[in-house]
Amino acid sequence: MTEFVLYGGKGGVGKTTVAAASGLALARAGHETLVVSTDPAHSLSDSVGTEVGDEPTEIREGLFGVEVDPDEGLDRYQELFETMEDVLEEAGVDFESQEDGIGNAADLFSSGIVPGSDELAALDGLATYVDSDDYEYVVFDTAPTGHTLRLLDLPGIMADTLSTAAEVHDQVQRKVNVQKTLMLGVLASRHTDDPAAITEMRDRMNRVESVLRDPDQTAFRVVTLPETMAVEESVRLVEQLREFEVPVGELVVNKVIEDPGDCERCQANKAVQEDAIEDLRAQLPDLDVQRVADRPGEVTGLETLEGVAADLDVA
Repeated sequence: MTEFVLYGGKGGVGKTTVAAASGLALARAGHETLVVSTDPAHSLSDSVGTEVGDEPTEIREGLFGVEVDPDEGLDRYQELFETMEDVLEEAGVDFESQEDGIGNAADLFSSGIVPGSDELAALDGLATYVDSDDYEYVVFDTAPTGHTLRLLDLPGIMADTLSTAAEVHDQVQRKVNVQKTLMLGVLASRHTDDPAAITEMRDRMNRVESVLRDPDQTAFRVVTLPETMAVEESVRLVEQLREFEVPVGELVVNKVIEDPGDCERCQANKAVQEDAIEDLRAQLPDLDVQRVADRPGEVTGLETLEGVAADLDVA
């Protein structure tokens, strides 16, 4: 059974670095691992020092990476929704009508695709690997906090939307059988001539939602910095994740000054950091805290990532 690890947090805390290092550590331990970047900024290639595309790319033995293309997943979902809208319009459905629940579907269709393209692409990437058993671990480098929360809410939204769409489609077919040929023609023109495609997509979203909430299969690790504001945002993120019933694994505090030496300023900064970490522990006492040491320069390339990997407990 594939296990999923999602790294999230505010922008600029080093999620990509930690996710890449986590993947490297898992691969070093003998696990076939895929690191998936769902962040529109896509810095995974820079982090691992290898060009990573929109298909799994081998970074080193046992470690693969992929950067989800925002346009690719969007097309599939947009096609599905536009097909349903066309079918209903060709069948003479009045989108202003509230009869038989059709108005609810009309609200969904008339507003276009419910989520933004970034979240939808990320959802498509997540769904792809939920349905695959090619890897032992799939590590997700997620977008900044707001995008990630919308991503976690999407499977349920999409499943409900598609259920409504399927019900309305059935109503239309029953009530407008005389236009059946026309309806199938519209569907065929969009390459989704099997109405079961809607049900299949709904079931796929339900699987994603189930996996995201399964502590035996998924862990969400919050990455933060040893700073007061970052700690407060991380606490809020954990609370929101728990509202979504997403299992939070542990907290990863990045860029911790471990050896300030004789530098008085460094010693003072370290004291501030330690206070922030203690505050994090006090507010979330049930979660383990992992520390990743601050390193000079940019953390890029596998050799540098090895040091970060050594700080992480990925088992």
